[in-house]
Amino acid sequence: MIRLHSLEPVPENLRGGIVALGNFDGFHLGHQAVVGEAIRWAKAEGRPAIVATFDPHPVRHFTPDAAPFRLTTLDQRQELFAAAGADAMLVIQFNAAVAGMTAQQWIEQGLVGHLGAVGVVTGDDFTFGKGRGGNPQVLVDHGATVGLRAKAVSAVTLEGEVVSSSRIRDALKSGDCETATRLLTRPFAMRGPVQHGDKVGRTINFPTANLDIGAYLRPRYGIYAVTGRLPDGRVLKGAANIGIRPTFDPPKELLEPHFFDFSGDLYGQEIEVAFHHFLRPEAKFDGLDALVAQMARDCDEARRLLGSV
Repeated sequence: MIRLHSLEPVPENLRGGIVALGNFDGFHLGHQAVVGEAIRWAKAEGRPAIVATFDPHPVRHFTPDAAPFRLTTLDQRQELFAAAGADAMLVIQFNAAVAGMTAQQWIEQGLVGHLGAVGVVTGDDFTFGKGRGGNPQVLVDHGATVGLRAKAVSAVTLEGEVVSSSRIRDALKSGDCETATRLLTRPFAMRGPVQHGDKVGRTINFPTANLDIGAYLRPRYGIYAVTGRLPDGRVLKGAANIGIRPTFDPPKELLEPHFFDFSGDLYGQEIEVAFHHFLRPEAKFDGLDALVAQMARDCDEARRLLGSV
């Protein structure tokens, strides 16, 4: 899949396309409906299908001190969009200039001028432009004056509630992996390079692969049953701690998966850790013996829960 940037020209073969426009962080059921409609429309007319997403997220521009909240990285989103059938991902660099554009400028300069789009699909609650002056009806009305057709997709509901990134974040903050998985259609997953740590885990026969949490949303601190996907495609089962490791001093925020029956060297490799089940909150132990005994119980429970994965 091709990655386009809002500050760079669009290749001629990708102009005249249908654009799915939104944040799409997490690419949950609702996002999938919007992108799916754009792809169906594009295929029906023999046009390229482009998914436009924002980086940084507009929230980060307007509220720079907001707590980390991302559900996916750009690389993860690109893979998800490609798997859905899109031809390209457009990364819109959200800065002061973009924030100051009116809805009409978004349509004329961005969608039609820069992308050469002939169609756009959004969610029915999507807003854009300075002061949030744009919405799906503005896309329909003003788009018609410049040759841009527009469609809006209704919100998707599951279990009687609208599927949203906020709902997923709330589930993860409470340790409810199962709800997050249903809304995302896959487990929430963090990706990053394995870092060198203090290597305490290997001295107690529970070696871990340490990952920086970066800009990801912080799920409820605690122990999880997880799977890890390695660069070669192998998937490993394990148990992971995410949090500040209160038993050790000084506290340090990390994601620390321990993979069962694995002894390879992962340092420097990018892995993806998927959260399947919350086991227990973080706890401070009186000593290593108590910690090791609890870790053994955690691993047994994780093995049981991941038996069918």
